[in-house]
Amino acid sequence: MPTVPSIPAADYDAVLFDLDGVLTDTASLHARAWKQMFDEFLRRYSSLHGLPFDPFEIATDYRTYVDGKPRYEGVSAFLESRRIVLPEGSITDPPEADTTFGLGNRKNEVVQRLIAEGVEPYPSSVTLVRTLLDAGIRTCVVSSSRNAQPVLSAAGIAELFEDVVDGVVAAEQDLPGKPEPDTFLYAAERLGVEPARAVVIEDAIAGVDAAHGGGFGLVIGVNRETDGGGEGATALREHGADIVVEDLAELLDEADPAAGTDAGTAS
Repeated sequence: MPTVPSIPAADYDAVLFDLDGVLTDTASLHARAWKQMFDEFLRRYSSLHGLPFDPFEIATDYRTYVDGKPRYEGVSAFLESRRIVLPEGSITDPPEADTTFGLGNRKNEVVQRLIAEGVEPYPSSVTLVRTLLDAGIRTCVVSSSRNAQPVLSAAGIAELFEDVVDGVVAAEQDLPGKPEPDTFLYAAERLGVEPARAVVIEDAIAGVDAAHGGGFGLVIGVNRETDGGGEGATALREHGADIVVEDLAELLDEADPAAGTDAGTAS
């Protein structure tokens, strides 16, 4: 049976997708990379300062301090939570440097190795994107990751999106990252779409905060049960999600042949 999007083209012109955990099964890769990097650092730091080793926890630390945020902001937030003070350094710091930027660069090395091993898109997400395009609704990726383009290419879905606003673009345009709304607003501006006529689909609280703060017409939270755990439907709603789903298949309806062929009028 053909499908149509439950997001009506009569009400919305574009859908802005987060990447990791929404389109591709890479949120778990990022969580593993953060844990590997921070645990290696924390072991050294604890030994050097005579402290017990307290590992980075995906279920709490990842979701609270780094998920959905620009990489170096995530490093700073987690270190602050542990009362660890390091030099900030610079973006050119080598991955071996124990600085905020060095740790961020080290995490990036780890996640790039994981990405190179393979990235899978969620089949239902690909179906939704294709169905939206068939209905005349434009699609864009808005991600804090500086690896968005490689991930989209590795997953074989780059051609499905009109534009990508990622961590690289945000740095070039000096845009604050999520939970500030600036990257979503910039994406809407590039598409020539009013925020009220755009939908945002996010799985991170920081991203939901950003979309809600930007005044977007519909904010959809995705509460996937990945290795990193879902954010929790209640938490996503409390931060501004209008709808929460566990999978994007829930945003597809079966087409009604009696209603004609105009999929864009589905609601």
